[in-house]
Amino acid sequence: MALIEILMDTNAYVEFKRGNQQTLEILRYAQTIGINNVVLGELLAGFSVGNQESKNQRELSQFLETSRVKLLTSDEVTAKYYAMIYKQLRNKGKPIPTNDMWIAATAMHFTQKFLQNFCVKYHFTLLTYDKHFTNIAGLLQGQQLSDFL
Repeated sequence: MALIEILMDTNAYVEFKRGNQQTLEILRYAQTIGINNVVLGELLAGFSVGNQESKNQRELSQFLETSRVKLLTSDEVTAKYYAMIYKQLRNKGKPIPTNDMWIAATAMHFTQKFLQNFCVKYHFTLLTYDKHFTNIAGLLQGQQLSDFL
């Protein structure tokens, strides 16, 4: 079976930690697992108000140190995708949370880099359990293994 590159949404990381079999199956086939700075911030914020902050931070640090995990940061191109997504959703009358637009913009940015230049090795599909991402035209996303193959 083909290896895949995914960008994890915050809820996908939570499902991974809960042992969700569907999520674990997808991660088994992931050659690269992207986490962007927005997801990282959401996770750390959630940990800070929970009662297992140290344990959760330690487990996240171990996850981030895994060779398949890549931290993806936003740049000017990501911001342009954010603006495009914002406009598209506003015109449709289908707003989504701001952080989710940044997450989608990251996935689209790295996918576009892949399509324009095959020297770039990442082609990210967003692993998410939020249905509102389906309102973003051109975003590759899914929640079961067949969505990624």
